[in-house]
Amino acid sequence: MRRWLPGIGRRAPKVPARELPDDQLRVTWQAVSLLLDYPSVKLFRNLTRLRDAAGRLPAPAGEPLIGVIDHLEKQGLEASRRAYVETFDHTRKCALHLTYYAHGDSRKRGVALVQFKQAYRRAGMEVSDEELPDHLSVVLEFGALGDLDVAWDLVNRHRAGVELLAMALEHRGSPWHGALAALRATLPAIDGEQAETVAKLLRDGPETEDVGLEPYGIDPFLNPRPDEDAELLGV
Repeated sequence: MRRWLPGIGRRAPKVPARELPDDQLRVTWQAVSLLLDYPSVKLFRNLTRLRDAAGRLPAPAGEPLIGVIDHLEKQGLEASRRAYVETFDHTRKCALHLTYYAHGDSRKRGVALVQFKQAYRRAGMEVSDEELPDHLSVVLEFGALGDLDVAWDLVNRHRAGVELLAMALEHRGSPWHGALAALRATLPAIDGEQAETVAKLLRDGPETEDVGLEPYGIDPFLNPRPDEDAELLGV
């Protein structure tokens, strides 16, 4: 589990309506977060508890989660680790970082990453440096254990990335598609604008110009060595 650091200040964002009760939403998001993280000994020790929790969820969310859990148990820890790396680390279409789908590795992605950090901070939390703030597991764990409204807003504003990741995992026949199916079961149906965004990204792919994450890298709140990195970047 990641280390969430207490922060100061809070501002309630405007969020779209959600239908699933908050307690079930938090349980679903926590389970999805754990299953989309790199397989660990701790995760495997808790698969039975995860299955029990999934079994108490509505079928559209619970059943896909149980499918992922069953597959991991059958496959084993080491094989699951190899499959995870092959799926998520070596395949850009299966990137777990939500801002990648819209911005690729362009400078605009750096700005988007800063916005994620700022959203966490406004909610009174600081995410540790273990992972980029747009990693889907990070966002979902933040919603499950922290500010659900802020996480809900972030996920829905980056809904196209969720849809594209789900499509890519389904196309690969990946067992982790079940985790995305469970997540999507907690979200509203995509609207026309979101569908258009998904179609455009499928057709054109993410942005490629202005490559670099400079706005993220030199933010002193996000990078412990901003002066050194700014010098390297020539800014």
